[in-house]
Amino acid sequence: MNKLIRRRETHSSVQWDENKLHPLLARVYSGRGVRSSQDLDLGLTHLLPPAQLLNAERAAKMLADALAEQQRILIVGDYDADGATSTALALDALKSFGATQVSYLVPNRFEYGYGLTREIVELALEQGKPDIIITVDNGISSIDGIATARAQGINTLITDHHLAGHQLPDADVIVNPNQPGCNFPSKNLAGVGVIFYIMMALRSELRNRDWFADRTEPNLGRLTDLVALGTVADVVPLDRNNRILVAAGLQRIRAGQARPGIIALLEVASRPLRGVVASDLGFAVGPRINAAGRLDDISVGIECLLQDDPSAARRLASELHQKNQDRRQIEQGMQDQALQLLDELALDEVGVPVAMTLYQGDWHQGVIGILASRIKDRLHRPTIVFADGDESEIKGSARSINGIHIRDILDAVATRHPGMILKFGGHAMAAGLTIPRELYRDFNTAFIAEVERHAKDVELQAVVESDGELGAGDFALDLANELRFAGPWGQHFPEPVFDGHFKIVQQRLVGDKHLKLVLSLKDSQQIIDAIAFNVDLDVWPDESVLEVEVAYRLEVNEFRGKRSVQLMVEYLRAL
Repeated sequence: MNKLIRRRETHSSVQWDENKLHPLLARVYSGRGVRSSQDLDLGLTHLLPPAQLLNAERAAKMLADALAEQQRILIVGDYDADGATSTALALDALKSFGATQVSYLVPNRFEYGYGLTREIVELALEQGKPDIIITVDNGISSIDGIATARAQGINTLITDHHLAGHQLPDADVIVNPNQPGCNFPSKNLAGVGVIFYIMMALRSELRNRDWFADRTEPNLGRLTDLVALGTVADVVPLDRNNRILVAAGLQRIRAGQARPGIIALLEVASRPLRGVVASDLGFAVGPRINAAGRLDDISVGIECLLQDDPSAARRLASELHQKNQDRRQIEQGMQDQALQLLDELALDEVGVPVAMTLYQGDWHQGVIGILASRIKDRLHRPTIVFADGDESEIKGSARSINGIHIRDILDAVATRHPGMILKFGGHAMAAGLTIPRELYRDFNTAFIAEVERHAKDVELQAVVESDGELGAGDFALDLANELRFAGPWGQHFPEPVFDGHFKIVQQRLVGDKHLKLVLSLKDSQQIIDAIAFNVDLDVWPDESVLEVEVAYRLEVNEFRGKRSVQLMVEYLRAL
């Protein structure tokens, strides 16, 4: 699909100390809403205080009582990287505060589904009745599970960040920045960010109780590597508060102070510690942890994050690496099938609908979310991919585009068509759902109709946001390096992308589907290397194309000890 390159607006009124900030970087920051040099101070002292997070102090009192009474604490997590880091953080922090009876349980997604269900509570009871259940990165929709736990006399603390439904669970305490009545300024905390805030509140409560009079007070800063990983991997918006958390974690990792599991995962992904940035967590570490939850059991990922022994961490990281390789193979097969289905729809002739659903019974449930994301990126349409669940149900994973809130869409479909959606939950950009198999076609019709109602003012043209054109002198190694570490970059605070017209000097395929380019500026003899990953082989390479429009990131390429500037192509169009 052709894309439109649109240059960001910048605010010339912003005053920068140009002796400290490169003019190009000042332009980049301005295009992301940064208004002053002070906004770039990402020290932990600038974090929003835990007291502003609704019920964080109530949760702290509950947990402090549990520690004092040496209660049995069970952490119930989720089966993705955010859930794994949340679980590891809660377990690590509580033990460091003095908990002696704390364990975790993460439901196998294929047996128990998502969240604290009635079945999970029953499983917990079989393993030994806990005094308190803490959900991390889930629970806000667990009406039945919470009711079951409370009926058994179990205290319940929900910590979550997903959007609340019409009814809240009857938990003892709920901490969620997105629950009604919470005025926490940052609604973008990941699940791991929420539990980290609760642990900060717990530390304050324990200080007030003189808990550390005869104990060593733990340094919660050492947990920021987990917070950074979970925040980036869950693709939540990087507002200033989240950037502070991520920056602190990255600093620890680069200094070699991260936990052995994170170091081992970076090693198997061939990412050197000293150069780690947010994208390494998002594209290298996160997927390897997610692979365990997608294909099997997320506990392998959690145990890797909890390991103190580097050799054991490396063994678990290798296992996660292999699972990720397996996931990639499964995904590629599913993607090939999905593209064939799209070809059969003849979209070039009939036009791309406003939304897309795809269903194939034998697709792997754990990989449909990734496939939905790939199709969404290809078509620039809200996309839901379904696979078989049990005998009568199919499970779907939804991904959306800017301007179309996918959870609200599903809520509207459920309201208009009672019984069509058995359960759903999620965010603006991603959601999960279960529907009766026999209603798939009816759901498809209802879903497209609902998107059409919401998409009237939404731009369905795929857009690449650009920070403008670079001059000949900007293709420099020191500037590329400065841009790399000027983040942390991520969702809603994206890595700098530039655009321009270039002449093609050379073009060739590498690795079967990647296009290696040598480019020159139209008005200069300067030669620049570039690479475009996963190109359309029906289009590229094309020796007849002499000039191209390129949207790209300015990167540092390191090969055999030599460092050079390379353009990472985001979009390529023949001129």
